[in-house]
Order: sequence, then C-alpha cells, then structure tokens
Amino acid sequence: MSDTAPITAPSDAIAIRARGVEVGFGSRLILRGLDLDVMRGEVLGFVGGSGTGKSVLTRAILGLVKKSAGQIQLFGQDLDALPPRERQEVERRCGVLFQQGALFSGLTVLQNVQVPMREYLNLSQGLMDELARLKIAMVGLRPDAADKFPSELSGGMIKRAALARALALDPDILFLDEPTSGLDPIGAAEFDELIATLQKTLGLTVFMVTHDLGSLYSICDRIAALADGKVIAAGTVAEMLASEHPWVRSYFHGKRAAQMTPP
Repeated sequence: MSDTAPITAPSDAIAIRARGVEVGFGSRLILRGLDLDVMRGEVLGFVGGSGTGKSVLTRAILGLVKKSAGQIQLFGQDLDALPPRERQEVERRCGVLFQQGALFSGLTVLQNVQVPMREYLNLSQGLMDELARLKIAMVGLRPDAADKFPSELSGGMIKRAALARALALDPDILFLDEPTSGLDPIGAAEFDELIATLQKTLGLTVFMVTHDLGSLYSICDRIAALADGKVIAAGTVAEMLASEHPWVRSYFHGKRAAQMTPP
C-alpha cells in the first residue's frame, strides 16, 4: 500500500522495524515519530529531499546517533535493551556502505576489508587475507586492487572496495547510503546490477538511501518516501506513481522522472 500503515506480517519476516522514532540535533527535530518496516530479503529504496533525514535514520538504526524517542528493532530485537555482547552479535549482521566509501586512506584495499574482521573475529592473518581477497573478487575488482591504496582507485573502484568491506562479515542486512552518487550512468547501472546480483545470491536485505531514479526502478522491491520527519508513503514503484502526496508526485512525475521508463 502506498501509505504509512504498518505492514501486517509475522515479526520474523521483518528485518527492521521502527516505531515512533524521533531524532534531533539541538533544538531542531529531524525525525518526528517515524514508523517504517523493512521486510527480510527485500531491497527497500529510501528517498526524500536533501537534508530531510534519510542518512540520519540509517545512523539511528545502526546506533551511530541517539534517538530521543521511539524504538528500533533489528531481527525482532531492540538494540537499546540488549547486553553489550548480544548487541555486538546483532551489529555483526549489518554491513554498511557509506556515501563516499569512508575507506581508511593509509590502508590498502585488502587491509580496509579486514578492518571488520579484526574488530569482530579472531582469525589468523592467512585466513583473513584469503577471505578479504574473496570479498574483493565478489564485488568485481581485479586481484591487484587488493594492494592499492584508496588514492590509487577510481570513484567506482572505491565504491566496490567499500562494498567488499561492508560484506566482510557476511551480513544479513546491507545498508547503502547513496551508492551510485558520483558515478556516471554506465557505472551506476553496473553497480545496481552488482547489488541486485549480490542480494539474490546472498539472500540479503538491502536498505538503500538513494536519489537515483534508475536504481529505484531497476532493483527496488519497495520504496519509502520521507518528508516532514516521517514516512509519507511506502510501496512498489507502481504504488508510488499512483500516490497523491504532493512531494511524491513531484518526485516521480517531475521533469527528471519523465525521462525514465518504469519497468
């Protein structure tokens, strides 16, 4: 349904559940009683105007920013209520690709991919090397990319290296923050195809913050739109196109959208 009604589904079918979430900075409230469900195994595209709080919600889900009210559950568990060890186990099930890649400039690609492994796992160096090279190949990078530093990579290669790091711990949920930002149309389409392939192959749940209409049309099962601090509409592309909400209509029926051909 293209509205804000909660999804009626068994709790074990929902990967992320947010209820009444509020996040603010100083006197400014960014998220205002936000509700959202993300189903296991789906690709959800999360859209909204610049500065409306799309990335803030991602960080709130991951516990990187504090919420002032509401509850967020991952796999049916409220992270705020878990003991540290159990919380860490849930966090391990999440992989994150930040907008600019956020690679450590002083580390090679191989070493960047190994950062989560060093933090959460107790593995020999040889096994970490083997696993990291497997992830690097999985995202379509050549073997010699493993020994390169971020400054030696193109924008598209940085995205793929950061994706390899996000996949380092074999996550169940993959968070993508503007994954095609800065890529040319061909590179963006190839990255979308990569995400779709990995999602199907690995059975991932994907939460993707994006403004890229091509990504929304090509790989998203559902889309949720954010405005005024709340999810104002959620549904398939067809349902979003039928929405009467002014912002949603402007986004999906504007001049830029008119150049796209929905599937």
